[in-house]
Amino acid sequence: MALAAAILIAVAAVLLPAAVVLCDFPATLMLERAFPSNHGIQLSQLVARDRLRHGRVLQSLDGVVDFRVEGTFDPFVVGLYFTKLQLGSPPKDFYVQIDTGSDVLWVSCGSCNGCPQTSGLQIPLNFFDPGSSSTSSLVSCSDKRCSLGIQSSDSACSSQTNQCSYTFQYGDGSGTSGYYVSDLLHFDMVVGASMIQNASAPILFGCSTLQTGDLTKSDRAVDGIFGFGQQGMSVISQLASQGIAPKVFSHCLKGDDSGGGILVLGEIIEPNIVYSPLVPSQPHYNLNLQSISVNGQPISIDPSVFATSSNRGTIIDSGTTLAYLAEEAYGPFINAITNTVSQSARPVLAKGSQCYLITSSVTDIFPQVSLNFAGGASMFLRPQDYLIQQNSIGGAAVWCIGFQKIPGQGITILGDLVLKDKIVVYDLAAHRIGWANYDCSMSVNVSTTSSIGKTEFVNAGQLSDSSSHQNEAYNSVLICTLLAFLVHIAIQRTFQFL
Repeated sequence: MALAAAILIAVAAVLLPAAVVLCDFPATLMLERAFPSNHGIQLSQLVARDRLRHGRVLQSLDGVVDFRVEGTFDPFVVGLYFTKLQLGSPPKDFYVQIDTGSDVLWVSCGSCNGCPQTSGLQIPLNFFDPGSSSTSSLVSCSDKRCSLGIQSSDSACSSQTNQCSYTFQYGDGSGTSGYYVSDLLHFDMVVGASMIQNASAPILFGCSTLQTGDLTKSDRAVDGIFGFGQQGMSVISQLASQGIAPKVFSHCLKGDDSGGGILVLGEIIEPNIVYSPLVPSQPHYNLNLQSISVNGQPISIDPSVFATSSNRGTIIDSGTTLAYLAEEAYGPFINAITNTVSQSARPVLAKGSQCYLITSSVTDIFPQVSLNFAGGASMFLRPQDYLIQQNSIGGAAVWCIGFQKIPGQGITILGDLVLKDKIVVYDLAAHRIGWANYDCSMSVNVSTTSSIGKTEFVNAGQLSDSSSHQNEAYNSVLICTLLAFLVHIAIQRTFQFL
């Protein structure tokens, strides 16, 4: 019996250190109550405590934040892409347009003048009420974030009220004004090998009290605009400064009738992505467009037409439905397309736009177009990426050039018409934008910036782990559980024999 006890003690002596080393268990576990056992804790206090803990966890590693995309580029259906956010405590849903052409996130407030009450997009419209959120606070003029916004014209300050405010005017003539609040943004994210649900982070965003122009119309009304610009007051910059998300975001917008797509705070990885450097010191996402080719043949356009200046340049803007060419490039582009399809399509003008009557597939008739950027990166456009179907006449389909021109201006804007059916990566840390043609109904791989260099598998609007790390973690748990069980049995049997 003494021999058996000695053997069991020896086994326990071997298994216990193995469990400690392999599973990183301490030899002694001291458990203490976070709250006294005789103290009743309200649910709100527990939630607040969990949020503090989540904040500490999120600040330790960059993660991938995922948003579900709705809407479509088709101007005859929706003409915009939007996503749903949750703001405040308790969280409240807000549908906001995805806009890389502006910086600030803002939503309609209860006291808003001109805000639509219903939406033709079949989504419920909500109004943010700072007074009904337990975590909301107003932003004063002395707040450093307000000072940062003043530098980029994203905020203003009233000395009378000491309140940080804003007034925005958009390219379509619409506008909004209001004041800033600070509150929690709620989201799900992947950090390393872990899925963190119902995470939150404090952000600054606008509370709209006045809207004008198209923003007041109900047919395509949303709750606000989600600005993804690169200035300091954008959500991507705020989360990156807190160490919560990397300073890169990506989208893949579906171009079919159902629309939707993928939007992540993280870098989508795809082997065919090409990159072009951002033009430095610009308020928008400007790239150096150098030439345009039709069927592989460069169009005769003076390269200076695309040079970036105060009123010229090429901008990537998901908040624009169509696309716009600098006036000096528009005519040569139309002529090149028309000359290429002259034997198969009949050119017609419709409301000032160049259109064509065709009786077969556009892909069989119209040429591929390539936009050629600095760094040797070309963006290849299918006919569906620069044409829009209007209607049909006498059995012939009417397709029109989706590229427009702004008279008297040298701005080129690549909107959703061009950006759809592509992965687009905005790598702010490396000052570049990348893209690749892609079926956005498929899942994508997203890279986190954690020390293990992990790649996550991201479905459209749903995060799930595709790497072997999940299985490794699961196997590790099984091994550790087995070792702990064997140690427990060995120690019990030892004391039985003794």
